Amino acid sequence: MNKPNLIPCFLLAAGRGERMRPLTDELPKPLLTIKNKSLLAWHVEALSSAGIQDVVINHAWLGRKIEEALGNGSQFGLNITYSPETSALETAGGIRKALPLLNPRDYFLVINGDVFSPNLPIQQLLNQAPNLRSMSSRPLAHLLMVPNPAQHPEGDFYIKDSQVANEPLDGAEKLTFSGIGLYHRDLFKDLELDVPTKLAPILREAMSKNRVSGEKYTGPWHDVGTPQRLQELNAANE
Repeated sequence: MNKPNLIPCFLLAAGRGERMRPLTDELPKPLLTIKNKSLLAWHVEALSSAGIQDVVINHAWLGRKIEEALGNGSQFGLNITYSPETSALETAGGIRKALPLLNPRDYFLVINGDVFSPNLPIQQLLNQAPNLRSMSSRPLAHLLMVPNPAQHPEGDFYIKDSQVANEPLDGAEKLTFSGIGLYHRDLFKDLELDVPTKLAPILREAMSKNRVSGEKYTGPWHDVGTPQRLQELNAANE
């Protein structure tokens, strides 16, 4: 295990998982398994190995089952707390609600609970925090970008020389946002509490002010969005 890292992590696990039905009718989507290990378990084990200590997980649909599965995190060497939502608050709304539990000095790590990235470069991302702090126009977000998957060929944002933009940049590559990134707490400071708020518009606003950086990741990464994709991942890992 690496030395302890004081950057907290937020795992997004409040989605209903409509596209994964009927698998998610009686199980939260992040508890679906690959190689007999839940998506959340893959994440928390990787976080523990990277030296992360404090993890907050939000939940809404069948959230009790997430708490029963992971407990207080002691089995992983982590301190896990939960941010329950009566109804899902979307990504940014969920982050805003959980900020007091995360209590970050400045930056914190956020990972979508429904992505599968078995060699997730957590340490690589954590190492970016000192660089972000030293920049004159301190980025409000640092996003992990991945090559566009078959189900999302158009990508999300443009990246060039670590700058991420919503508009085309000369010589930039348009990639897909992995659902994994470092965020500064100030990105969410003006959001109302307990109001459903999407993340993308907030990121786009920050991009318009050149306050979003990022990096390309070419390792294994999958958006586990349909039962077929889940089946294919399990078949590939047999």
